[in-house]
Amino acid sequence: MRIRKRLEGLAREALWDCAAAFMIAVGLSVFAAGADFAPGGVNGLSLIIRHLFGLPMGAVSLVLNGPVILVTYKLLGRDFLLKSLKSMVICAVFMDYVIPFVPPYHGNQLLAALFAGAFNGAGLALIYLQNSSTGGSDFLILSVKKLKPHLSIGQITQIIDGSVIVLGGFVFRNIEAVLYGIVCTAVTTAVIDRIMNGACSGKTVMIITESGRRIAAEIDRAMGRGATIMRATGGYSGTQKDAVLCVCSHRQIPQVRRVVQGLDGNAFVIVGEFTQVYGEGFQKLEEN
Repeated sequence: MRIRKRLEGLAREALWDCAAAFMIAVGLSVFAAGADFAPGGVNGLSLIIRHLFGLPMGAVSLVLNGPVILVTYKLLGRDFLLKSLKSMVICAVFMDYVIPFVPPYHGNQLLAALFAGAFNGAGLALIYLQNSSTGGSDFLILSVKKLKPHLSIGQITQIIDGSVIVLGGFVFRNIEAVLYGIVCTAVTTAVIDRIMNGACSGKTVMIITESGRRIAAEIDRAMGRGATIMRATGGYSGTQKDAVLCVCSHRQIPQVRRVVQGLDGNAFVIVGEFTQVYGEGFQKLEEN
């Protein structure tokens, strides 16, 4: 049974890796390479080397990852490295053997930068959500993230990629290559943060009511969501009531409203957004 579950997990990871690799390869080979700019990171360096010497991007990316792996191995650990090697190889295969059959886009360069950033960001986010990476600057990015957890992955990406983008401007001999590289990286940053935060986001509901226990019990029965009951005192009236705090998904908000309306039509309900939550039923703290 354990072996079967392990194999199913590996197959699921491989499918996500293939989807992510396809998007990353499309962003680089179809849009960025066709518009003559480097989007940053090791993949950007691979694109520059392909432009200068005609070498395949996937193979070059694997070679460039060697020194970076040696530098970051102890900090990121063996398990993460092995998962990342799998993702790296799949990405290299897609870049060198799958996407070359797709014709590059030679149209508007701004559109190319926008779509390159969107595809690249979506692919990287899918890989990061599996606690993996595509190697190269990803190792550096996630190493900095461990050392500086207050920085978002998107922000770190933007900082590290800047040098490669500037180098691309010199290689392509065009200041617009730098500008489009910046646009591409900015879009990548936004997409990564949006997907990674969105995957953990939801709604926080605060209900001020005289029927706290009944409402909490009905929320648990109807949606399987726990709730915390606190005592609250009105600042003006001094009246004692229950404050019921519940964290739920976006689609569960109508159910919460129906529960509250059915049990206490005079309740005061506050609905807010959260981007990350850790604990039972959500992400584990060590997954941050």
